[in-house]
Amino acid sequence: MDSATYLYCVVQAPNAPDVRRVRGGVPGAGRLRVHPAGRSLWIVVAPVPLEIYGEEALANALRDLKWVGRVAVAHEQVVEQFSHQRQSTVVPAKLFTMFSSDERAVEATRGQARRITALASRIAGCEEWGVRITRQSRPVERAPGRGERPQSGSAFLAARKQARDKTREALRTAGESALAAYETLGAIARDVRRRDDVPDGAAAPPLLDAVFLVPALRRTQFKAAAKRLAARGAAAGTQLTLSGPWPAYNFVQPGARQ
Repeated sequence: MDSATYLYCVVQAPNAPDVRRVRGGVPGAGRLRVHPAGRSLWIVVAPVPLEIYGEEALANALRDLKWVGRVAVAHEQVVEQFSHQRQSTVVPAKLFTMFSSDERAVEATRGQARRITALASRIAGCEEWGVRITRQSRPVERAPGRGERPQSGSAFLAARKQARDKTREALRTAGESALAAYETLGAIARDVRRRDDVPDGAAAPPLLDAVFLVPALRRTQFKAAAKRLAARGAAAGTQLTLSGPWPAYNFVQPGARQ
């Protein structure tokens, strides 16, 4: 066997999803195929070469983060195209989900049909939005110049205390702003999940890094609220970045709130 079956997603729909207008795919993948895998469930798969996606080859390829990024984008683009089809709810598969054959992929999906159907019911009609809030960078205060008279010891300590108090107050205000954003946006969303992992090399963790499961009918309300919160946060020294909409990746993986 020189190929494996790559699983992009499971689609819940009354009829088989249309693959004719779906473009793209992970590097090296063949044409998309759709198979029934339960009541109103369809898997979207494609053959991939083992010379790229075999166990040993993939272990080496995963060290190339740029390549992994390209695969992730390609995977997401395919899933997103199916999410735009009418009367469809898409349950995205995790990146690099593969089986030895289409038949094994169907068998595995049928074995989890109840769980997948429950997931599809929970995310139906929703889209995922990401919100990241960070502190705005502040200009560094200039140190006293050579011509300035040195401060007395007590004055120096008082200035240090004032600077520390100012920093603590800024942190408190920024934290309260991020918490208010989390609560306000969470009230609009159907579900929310915080992400606490800090990327390697990050100077400081964000004040908030979360994804929200937002009903499509509330998209305008959610975006307007995010815009208002961004303006308020700017006054509190924070910066809000909104991304989306995406398929509901973070709400179909283990750890998503039920």
